[in-house]
Amino acid sequence: MSAAQAASARGRDIIFEYMAGSTWLLREAVPATTEAPRHSALVRITHWLTTLCFFALLLSGIEIVISHPRFYWGETGNVMTPSLFELPIPASRPWVKTGYSFVLPDQNGWSRNLHFEAAWVVILTGLVYVISSVLGRHLRKDLLPGGAGLTWRELSMDIANHLRCERPGEREAWSYNVVQRLAYLSVIFVLFPLAIWTGFAMSPALVSAFPVLATIVGGHQSARTIHFVVSVLLVLFLLVHIVMVCRAGFRNRMRAMITSGALSESEHT
Repeated sequence: MSAAQAASARGRDIIFEYMAGSTWLLREAVPATTEAPRHSALVRITHWLTTLCFFALLLSGIEIVISHPRFYWGETGNVMTPSLFELPIPASRPWVKTGYSFVLPDQNGWSRNLHFEAAWVVILTGLVYVISSVLGRHLRKDLLPGGAGLTWRELSMDIANHLRCERPGEREAWSYNVVQRLAYLSVIFVLFPLAIWTGFAMSPALVSAFPVLATIVGGHQSARTIHFVVSVLLVLFLLVHIVMVCRAGFRNRMRAMITSGALSESEHT
């Protein structure tokens, strides 16, 4: 190799080394823009479907309760029998004595239809969510409490933080704490199934074919009372959930559940 060729090769090596170094510096200086997904697409879709249906169930359920705001225990109950408890609200039917001198407009027709339709959408959505969570390991990874976190010390600290409405820490931006996991598990596997079961137990057509639906909970009126109590607990969960989302950073939490964008550090400072 001649001296000119050696100098040319050396020059090329210097240029390549400079370009490689510049590329490395540029890669270090510019942060990655790819954000890891916070929630899968299926979790986000089922979340918003359940949210819409829950509000439809809540609205229609209120109208159904207004038609007869008295609750009983056992198989039968009517205006001629003692009630277990009564809601201090006016009714939409004149023969239901509530102590008020007026009745509300009767919206029992459309409300029952909407309640029925929204309930079936929730049931199907819940089945898809549960099956996919088990098969996709979302249940084990994100919802089941870990051994280290399921201690009285961790549980008491998380409960105290929730009662004080403290903003979650950085690690909770990507995973649920033990209180959140227990709350979600209770809603998914206790409250919603109980609401569905007692809803079935109030259906004359289903109970005529499967009487055990009502007898196992104490009767038709017992199912209605349990259904109401479970609904109140679900509403309380929703209110706490909304408060904690606002405390944690409403804009970014909503963005994570809509587009699955990563949470920014500013949400926890």
